Amino acid sequence: MGHRLAGKVAIVTGGGTGIGRGIAVALAREGARVVVGGRRLGPLESTVAQIVADHGQAAALSTDVTVESQVQALVRHAQDLFGGLDVLVSNAGLYPRRELPDLTEDIWDLTVDVNLKGHFLCARHAIPAMLARGGGSIIFIGSVHGYMGGSDVLAYASAKGGLWTMTRNLARTYARQQIRVNYINPGWVASEGEVAHRRELGYPEEWLEEQGRTVVPSGRLQTPEDTAHVCVLLASDEGSQITATRFNVDGGLSLVM
Repeated sequence: MGHRLAGKVAIVTGGGTGIGRGIAVALAREGARVVVGGRRLGPLESTVAQIVADHGQAAALSTDVTVESQVQALVRHAQDLFGGLDVLVSNAGLYPRRELPDLTEDIWDLTVDVNLKGHFLCARHAIPAMLARGGGSIIFIGSVHGYMGGSDVLAYASAKGGLWTMTRNLARTYARQQIRVNYINPGWVASEGEVAHRRELGYPEEWLEEQGRTVVPSGRLQTPEDTAHVCVLLASDEGSQITATRFNVDGGLSLVM
């Protein structure tokens, strides 16, 4: 166990799988007490079990980030259990792929609700809790699509682009109150969801690994831990002067898209 986040309380949304789980585990290993939120309680409890087995402190609460009362309950849960809130990693996301003719209004609304409104609601309720502690760190998990785009990710890219604008707006608004707000693009992560999606499309198991070698300048796809390392920095006092910043943790992928 490390000590870079000792005494801090963190919330990680979408903390049951993939990037969210990697972040939650990394924050706990550095001493943070972590509350993970997400729609499915089973994966959240698995994350908590992993943290506890590693001698950390964590709790889970089933949370739909598009429902304000549930987001409010998540923040209150962290306060009641651990005494406050210092770090919000707003990670919960939805990534449907649809070309414009197949992008229905319902898919658009759901995608924007999760990937933009959900982050707004998390920030809206986290900020008062952070102000009560004298400041804090908000980390939005964005995407290269937020400023590069793609033909089958119009709704997702639009939401992530809005999230980058939200990042800068909140960072400027709350800098004097010592609340820092930053945005991470995790790159092309070989998460469970990405592996499953490619399998559904008929790609062989080795396809993703080959893409990492040939498409990503660094020579490999990213892992949840790559993003988690940056989250630890931004959550810690070492990141006290970092705000309104976009981190491309993508092995150079944004240079070639």
